[in-house]
Amino acid sequence: MVPPLKPGARLMRVDGPVIETGRLILRQWRSDDVAPNTAMLSDPGTARFIAADGKPITSELAGWRNAAVMSGHWALHGFGMFAVEEKSSGKYIGRVGPWSPPGWPGFEVGWGIAREYRGEGYAVEAARASIDWVFATFETDEIIHCIDLVNEPSQAVARRLGARKDREVDLFGHAADIWVTSRASWATQN
Repeated sequence: MVPPLKPGARLMRVDGPVIETGRLILRQWRSDDVAPNTAMLSDPGTARFIAADGKPITSELAGWRNAAVMSGHWALHGFGMFAVEEKSSGKYIGRVGPWSPPGWPGFEVGWGIAREYRGEGYAVEAARASIDWVFATFETDEIIHCIDLVNEPSQAVARRLGARKDREVDLFGHAADIWVTSRASWATQN
């Protein structure tokens, strides 16, 4: 538990961009995102594709560590995956956005939406907003999407985004396809 602050004391706050779409808010991470992010990653089908070791995250500490990595990416690099909030309910529904830790095969925009919110088009909506933000913010000609060879729902999201399958890579001992969204193709479709 974090103790109360003394009067006048201030703590560091990461104030990054907030992106609003028709149904979503893409924003910085908050402490109240830890529990729903942990719940999302406790699902074996979700963890299989987005947890570091592919295993469900079931403890409060492991969930906190995962959220700390997500928010820490922002603190270290000034960008990272956004916490995605459903406007109508105010609930955390997943994480989507740029990701580029050491050893990663490129500058990625990735997505992970909690099982109960899938099938609503949220991954595509949030990824579109993230890709727009990346191309408006960074001088890069392409964005990658690392997708497990058998993750058909994420492959469908990549197709809806207009990405093309480029190559297969070994992603830390696990085979994945690299899908690419180029700045040129993005500009012509948006």
